Amino acid sequence: MITGDLRSKVDRVWEAFWTGGIANPLTVIEQITFLLFIRRLDELHTARESQAHWTGRPIQNPIFGDDQQHLRWSRFKETDAEAMYRVVGQEVFPFMKEAGGQVGAFAERMKDATFMIPTPNLLERVVTMLSAIDMSDRDTKGDLYEYLLSKVATAGTNGQFRTPRHIIRMMVDMTRPTPQDIICDPSAGSAGFLVSAGEYVREHYLEVLNDRATAEHFQTQAFNGIEFDATMIRIGAMNLLLHGIENPQLHYRDALSEANAGIREAYTLVLANPPFKGSLDKDTVEKSLTRVVDTKKTELLFLALILRALKTGGRAAVIVPDGVLFGSSKAHVAVRKALIDGQKLEGVVSMPSGVFKPYAGVSTAVLLFAKTNSGGTDQVWFYDMRADGYSLDDKRTPLDPAKPFTNDIPDIIARWHLRHDAGEQQRVRTEQSFVVPVADIRAQGYDLSINRYKETVHAEVEYAAPHTILAAIRTLDAERQQTLQQLEGLLG
Repeated sequence: MITGDLRSKVDRVWEAFWTGGIANPLTVIEQITFLLFIRRLDELHTARESQAHWTGRPIQNPIFGDDQQHLRWSRFKETDAEAMYRVVGQEVFPFMKEAGGQVGAFAERMKDATFMIPTPNLLERVVTMLSAIDMSDRDTKGDLYEYLLSKVATAGTNGQFRTPRHIIRMMVDMTRPTPQDIICDPSAGSAGFLVSAGEYVREHYLEVLNDRATAEHFQTQAFNGIEFDATMIRIGAMNLLLHGIENPQLHYRDALSEANAGIREAYTLVLANPPFKGSLDKDTVEKSLTRVVDTKKTELLFLALILRALKTGGRAAVIVPDGVLFGSSKAHVAVRKALIDGQKLEGVVSMPSGVFKPYAGVSTAVLLFAKTNSGGTDQVWFYDMRADGYSLDDKRTPLDPAKPFTNDIPDIIARWHLRHDAGEQQRVRTEQSFVVPVADIRAQGYDLSINRYKETVHAEVEYAAPHTILAAIRTLDAERQQTLQQLEGLLG
């Protein structure tokens, strides 16, 4: 949890960029990301120096050579603004692109990085402010970066928008990642799903991560992302790095293109919020996906991609627009049939439209399913989320958790994991969660909208007989006339 002091320090850094002439939020975050990486290179070199000092041996794998010491954060931060600007722009950035490869996946994405801080004064101010933030603790670094990302208050391009972190955590808690999982987000963005999955594993399997082989898997194979935006993949890589995941498998490409055709039966868990950008040019889409579902709609193509990418027995939690649940086109029905008849659709969480404000007002749902290749859907668990702990307007103000009916998420997670118990199985369809036999869903044309199955309790209301109503009106009229006569008498 970010403290008030850290929050204010980050706010001052952010404000410095804005007053210094950089108004694009993604550009601000990207430039801060570069500076954090430069600082990290110096911290790693310092750690290796300390180890060499204690062992009495030469430094192993030094990042900076003897003639490059002036490129270190700890050195150039002490220089004047003009000298710092010259060194960072002309020497540190080129060095960072070439020499950073030994410190994880982030460095691989640095080749087209551009130094965009416009003035020496702004660079000096930002370096001074970042130097004042203690980043020795992994949680602090992660919280700092998450807070920076929360400042992106506008929607991205091509239907992308930031997934609220409490919704991500809900999906992670429902799928319960393990140290053995191979996790993927095919539309990774800032890597929020991967970060949250990593935090879950650390919280629940700390002892297991002390095992060398498991720790190696955690660092190099467990976290996989695909992203076609170069800026976002750098931001995602830094987000993972600051959360202690240094070598994730991040792929810079369009997940729906032929470049991604080789990924099949690769992952045991997929967590995703694919972009809802409408229609694509079918010529740009990998042909095997359009053979599964003949469509140009990205949300349907991503579901086909996820089914192909999952290992048999693998599971997924995916956010989709409501149209996926009830759309009547051949492609919509084909995707739902594939999930229900070909795989095992296990749950549908219907979310209110305000969940993604201010980025978008679209109504969405979470689909939870497993890959079986032989069917297996016997029933589907539905939940009607009405509140997520925040107001559902553009402000998204946190609600008082002490008040009732402000947050359904704890109930969703608890009931999901008890969905096979007798108590949950016996809940009626007038309640927020209930199960529906697959035969009922097939009878409804594979419609997955919760309102198709939810029942409403109609309260009986007794209406007065017409002659009773007429008598009441006459009484009221007589009283009005009497009141008027009394007022006239008083007025003389």
